[in-house]
Amino acid sequence: MRVRRGDYTEPATLAHAFEGATRVLVVSGPSGADVHRAAVDAAVAAGAEHVVYTSHTAAGARPEPLFAPAVGHAETERDLAASGLRWTALRNGFHASSALQMAQAGLRTGELRVPVDGPVCWTTQEDLAVAAAVALTEPDRFQGPTPPLTGAELLDMDDVARLLSELTGRRVVRTTVPDEEYTADLRAAGTPDAYVPLFLSYFTAARRGDFATTDPTLTGLLGRTPTTVRDALAAELRGTAWTSRSA
Repeated sequence: MRVRRGDYTEPATLAHAFEGATRVLVVSGPSGADVHRAAVDAAVAAGAEHVVYTSHTAAGARPEPLFAPAVGHAETERDLAASGLRWTALRNGFHASSALQMAQAGLRTGELRVPVDGPVCWTTQEDLAVAAAVALTEPDRFQGPTPPLTGAELLDMDDVARLLSELTGRRVVRTTVPDEEYTADLRAAGTPDAYVPLFLSYFTAARRGDFATTDPTLTGLLGRTPTTVRDALAAELRGTAWTSRSA
């Protein structure tokens, strides 16, 4: 087995990383479309035939996405379309692990203080990995953007609070706060200023319905119902100091 180092922020490393590859999986990172463009350019230079990219359902939800990362995903999809390569954009559902990250303060205090939101197609990364494997090993299966690759249920933050209460055995109440109060809470908790608009953009997009999509495609790929949000949260909690009383 050959291990190759590749760093999106160091494009010179990608030539060696992609050398001899006919198919390349570009996993999206937090730095946005510029670094993804470097990866796509490197794949072209290496002679790759097909690039698979981990995009997001919100990238195609609206012509102008409100969720900040979706703007970069949409831009990367445009770069892929212009690359001359065969390409697949995996329109992944929102990672279920993010629900627990958003609720950490609520778990500590018993009060989940967040703005108005909306239903979300929470989906586990483990299930989405199956779709990525299929796209790489069956290159004729998906061309361009895939259908939404999502779990089978839509839940909002009220539902998340309820599930966390059931799983931890302690009451977690969702309190709806204005956007300004939420961002003030983030800053008071030490969140870097650069991340505050990003976190808020989740709620502005969710309440517009940008994540409120379910689709049977992932179920078909898995051959089963995708992992439920309850099971995903239970697994995440087992990896933390929180102990489930209901398991």
